[in-house]
Amino acid sequence: MSDGGSGPTRPTRPSGSTGPTRSTRRPETGLLGDPMSAPEQSVDFLTELFRHPLDAGYSDAAAARERIAEPTVRVRRSGFVLRTLTLVATGLLLVVAYQQTVAAEPEAAKTRASLVQDVTARQAETDAQQRQAEALRNEAAKLRDAIVGPNASALDQAEARTGLGAVTGAGAVVTLASGPAPTNPVTGQEQANDQGHIVDFDLQVISNELWRDGAEAISINGQRLIATSTIRAAGSAILVDLAPLSEPYVIQAVGPPTMTGALTKSAVGNFYDYLATTYGVHFSVRSTSDLTLPAAADPGLRYATPLTAPSAPTTRSPATTESPRSTPPEGGP
Repeated sequence: MSDGGSGPTRPTRPSGSTGPTRSTRRPETGLLGDPMSAPEQSVDFLTELFRHPLDAGYSDAAAARERIAEPTVRVRRSGFVLRTLTLVATGLLLVVAYQQTVAAEPEAAKTRASLVQDVTARQAETDAQQRQAEALRNEAAKLRDAIVGPNASALDQAEARTGLGAVTGAGAVVTLASGPAPTNPVTGQEQANDQGHIVDFDLQVISNELWRDGAEAISINGQRLIATSTIRAAGSAILVDLAPLSEPYVIQAVGPPTMTGALTKSAVGNFYDYLATTYGVHFSVRSTSDLTLPAAADPGLRYATPLTAPSAPTTRSPATTESPRSTPPEGGP
């Protein structure tokens, strides 16, 4: 307030006051945003620092992380529940499949046994028919010899050479069988042994070597080989003229006495000796003086016949029928 003097009047200190004058204005907030009820309730900086050691931004960040973590926990729980349900459903399916398999096992065993019985019966029937065919063939040969007379011997020789007649004589016997399958040293399970397993190629090679060494007739497990015979594989089985063979394979050959030694010293014999030493293949060759090889089954040959009668040749001009090499040109070749 001015009392008419030349300058403003300085405020005077209230009576009885010895310290500095405090402002009577109430602060809106205290330190770090805490409201203060009255000036005398304010605390110093150190007390407030110990009371709130972290800044408010840290609290906000922690609260934000908690809000974000809540959906993550729910997602994890949902995934765990879903995986549990999937495993339970898979287990139930496996149990049902196992029960159905066990329930169907007796029926499958019955079906398998029935198939084996049918195959055995058909094989026995085929063998019986084969024996009957052989007996009828021998009877027909005797009747033919009686009719032919002096020429019967030559006819029998021709049948023996072609394989349509049984033969008896000295020769060689070759036995061939697969070696044992190797086992895995870690698991102990059997492994495939391609080198030691006998296939159709082996029978072909040995048969061809016997023919080369002078064999006159060959049979494999009782199946006579002729000019139209085939040795081939059908899955894991070996067929000779559609007849399945089983191990051991016995190759009988009628021929000269030198045939055994020739096979043993040949490259084929050396190769199978190596397989026997390395992979356990059973390979043996021996001579015998008494072999009887049965006749081969009727090959059922078919002959081609013309579809129409041959027509008379048409007359052509000399220019078209004359060959350029039919007559030499004048003056010599």
